[in-house]
Amino acid sequence: MTTEAQQTQQSFALSEEELATFHRQGFIGPFTLYQPDEMREIWRKTRLQMLDRSHAVYPDDELSGATNISNYDRHLDNDFLAAHVGKREIVDRVASILGPDVICWRTEFFPKHPGDEGTDWHQADTFANASGTPQILWPDNAEFGGTITVWSAFTEAKVENGCLQFIPGTHQQMNYDETKRMHYDPNSINGVDKDGVRRGFFGYDYRQLQVDPDWKPDEDSAVSQIMEPGQFIIFWSTLMHASHPHDGLTNEMRMGFASRYVPSSVSVYPGSDHIEEYGGRISLERYGSVLVNGANNNPSNRMVTETTRGKKF
Repeated sequence: MTTEAQQTQQSFALSEEELATFHRQGFIGPFTLYQPDEMREIWRKTRLQMLDRSHAVYPDDELSGATNISNYDRHLDNDFLAAHVGKREIVDRVASILGPDVICWRTEFFPKHPGDEGTDWHQADTFANASGTPQILWPDNAEFGGTITVWSAFTEAKVENGCLQFIPGTHQQMNYDETKRMHYDPNSINGVDKDGVRRGFFGYDYRQLQVDPDWKPDEDSAVSQIMEPGQFIIFWSTLMHASHPHDGLTNEMRMGFASRYVPSSVSVYPGSDHIEEYGGRISLERYGSVLVNGANNNPSNRMVTETTRGKKF
């Protein structure tokens, strides 16, 4: 019989074979964390809780414009999301890639409503893509670093409702220059056709960051990541990734939840006291990264040890 202590000590670290696959592809998974019916019930409750922003670190009165920033960092005020980002099934696998000292520096909801456009092909290194200011910087002047993204399906994710797409093996070379600036145009949302597919990036055109303006992603090599509710997939943010449009054949939204992890030595929002992107601006006064494994090796980072409601991480 397996004791509770033994269950607690169980490791979910990636095997050598899984690590080799991850390093070759730039992604691995999906893995099952919650059973589909369990996830549907969790999401039913959590979705209602998200309407209450009274403890959110970015209050409504700080949010300007129709901005995706409103979907940031709800793990800092919601009990389920706070527990989710620290789940051993996730953290052990991430730590086997990044090393023992790991922080979660951001989470984001990614809703895809009926009729919504797909997400542009993109890569992210410093996450200066929309703000113009690096949001993460790896030490030792690494050529590029990026973050490990864990994308959890809170609902079914399939081609018809906008599941993720990856181009395997594209995570080791950046095709975009994040020091360039994109032009924000909220009127372009759901209104641009790119090679026969409706794609956008929350009011931006990610093609404006291309190193080579004439280059096009090799979409023939793309793979679609079909996932059941309660599954998650792990990938480098520097991997070429996108999503299909929601074709609107169902009234159900697709909801993904991304938690982002880096070694604790990485600098998060260096020299910044606010985020300004996607047509919005927010203060980082109440923000903090969360140590999910090991030790904090960067004392300059803002850190929090509990949610705004008092739940310990």
